[in-house]
Amino acid sequence: MTERFDAVIARADRVMASLDERGGGVRAAAKRERQRLNSDLYRRFSRVGIALAVISLAVIVIGLITPIGMFGFLAAVGLAVGVAALLAFTPGGTSAPKVSPDLPNGAMVERFDSYIFRARRALPAPAQAEIDAISAALPPLRQTLERVDALDPSAQDARRLMSLHLPSLIDRYLHVPSAYRGQRDGEGISVDERLVEGLSAGRAALTDISERLARGDVAAFETQGRFIKSRYGEEKIGDES
Repeated sequence: MTERFDAVIARADRVMASLDERGGGVRAAAKRERQRLNSDLYRRFSRVGIALAVISLAVIVIGLITPIGMFGFLAAVGLAVGVAALLAFTPGGTSAPKVSPDLPNGAMVERFDSYIFRARRALPAPAQAEIDAISAALPPLRQTLERVDALDPSAQDARRLMSLHLPSLIDRYLHVPSAYRGQRDGEGISVDERLVEGLSAGRAALTDISERLARGDVAAFETQGRFIKSRYGEEKIGDES
């Protein structure tokens, strides 16, 4: 009876997760992922076009210098096909985003957004809810981080969370055999529950960073407004006239 009850609960979780995916944050995350895939396809086809143009130009130049013959022509065609296939079908990779000093903050958020979207389906329903909450918070976080230097302490904290801590948490969870994920540790917490706790803590940290940066923008705006008022206020203008 217990196993049957667990099976019913698991099926209900899958159904609810499927319903959730039809709208809300998951739909927005899926739209962003499609946009990233379309951009990647455009870049791939652009590289293929450039490579074919270079090969064609090289064949023409060589043909003007010395006849290449049928075998040379076939070799050039084979080279073009091989290069095109390599550039077009090389996997883009789904690994966690890596920290790079020259990677802009906005690109870091985009990579992390893509990573958690792809990893979402492999996680239990409660963890998916946390992933959805993180995903929903990423667009405004990206908008804020794009204006901040990568070496800013808050930006560094966000980059470590998105490139190291949260992806490592998810990857380590996926390495645990499914049969062991329900077992409880010495503190009475299962692997699934640890995952949810970790994602929740990461979400709270990203929210805190976003709010901290936003408060900085508000303070800078207020300071600028007070300066303009004190420098060009009505009384100042009246005195000058």
